[in-house]
Amino acid sequence: MSERLTHLDPQGRARMVDVSDKPETVREALAEGFVRMRPQTLQLALSGEAKKGEVRAVAELAGVMAAKRTAELIPLCHPLPLSKVAVEVAPAADGSGLRVTAQARTIAQTGVEMEALTAVSVACLTLYDMLKAADKAMVIEGVRLLEKRGGRSGDVRAD
Repeated sequence: MSERLTHLDPQGRARMVDVSDKPETVREALAEGFVRMRPQTLQLALSGEAKKGEVRAVAELAGVMAAKRTAELIPLCHPLPLSKVAVEVAPAADGSGLRVTAQARTIAQTGVEMEALTAVSVACLTLYDMLKAADKAMVIEGVRLLEKRGGRSGDVRAD
């Protein structure tokens, strides 16, 4: 791990990282997040009969759309040509809520971790928005990078 923050210049000012000299390679990232909710809310989400519609499908679409706009949302992110974004919303095995995963892929000079994390974050927020009338005590948690492949730092997998 580098001790130096790549988005700060020697004077501590924010800057976009120059990736001009990096080769284009296949980059992939997988992220996850979780929306904890009451069992009744989970059943409502799974039934497809929530007031705002099929919440899982809408959240998955929102995640894909968000990944495509990451560079507009996160300062200093490079706009990337995404070749794949896949978002899945599924019930947790223990029935405590919905798990969101997002996979992003590109052939570029920099990684797609932020795109995968943005997809998960917005999908979780969409679930919250669509279900909040039924459960105001929901909690969004555990948004994290699970793995990334490609690039100079190689493959990384969360513990």
